[in-house]
Amino acid sequence: MVKQRHIFGDVFALESIVACFVFAIVLLLFGYALIRRRAGRRFTASPKAERPRLEAYYVGVLAAFVVFLVSWTAWQNHREHRPPAAEPVRVDVTGFQWCWQFSYPQSPERRSVLANCQGDNLPTLVVPTGRPVQVRLTSHDVIHSFWVPQLRYKMDAFPNHVNTFTFRLDHKGRWLGKCAEFCGERHYAMHFWVKAVSPEEYDRFLHGQASGGGGAAA
Repeated sequence: MVKQRHIFGDVFALESIVACFVFAIVLLLFGYALIRRRAGRRFTASPKAERPRLEAYYVGVLAAFVVFLVSWTAWQNHREHRPPAAEPVRVDVTGFQWCWQFSYPQSPERRSVLANCQGDNLPTLVVPTGRPVQVRLTSHDVIHSFWVPQLRYKMDAFPNHVNTFTFRLDHKGRWLGKCAEFCGERHYAMHFWVKAVSPEEYDRFLHGQASGGGGAAA
């Protein structure tokens, strides 16, 4: 599917395991202390004001967890944003209140897809399968967020700024995208489609020979 989706799944799974492990240790220690307290056993206070060896072990374990998690996340982030081996297909995505515009600068006709995100009139981002796709994301007015839940990818769109990310879809399909940043009255309806087609069909789309782009071609 999408490399970013697999990387997100790996990071989420590992960090969830670590979080559950730490939570279980804390819960066991808390339960042990509670049971001993309710047993009514009396303890005398220790004459030692500090326990440097125990504190050193505690700090060392925490530092090891932090170093591991930061290193792992940085490595996965590097994998996610590694430059593609082939020349990517470029799509310019512009968010506005309250819909999206998809422009294809590599199209001979400078093809662009525009809609109003009302009813069934949703714009469709058409991309080829098996090829890297570079998205240049910006906003025309306020902050929006380009989010495709099934592909587990989200990036904010800012006015007067361009965010860039590259992805690749391995097989044909269609996925619903949404705006994940509250942007006004019709934020709830600011949806779009991401559609992956064969490279041959994508070339026909760029030359205006297919109408699978959704919305209106400008």
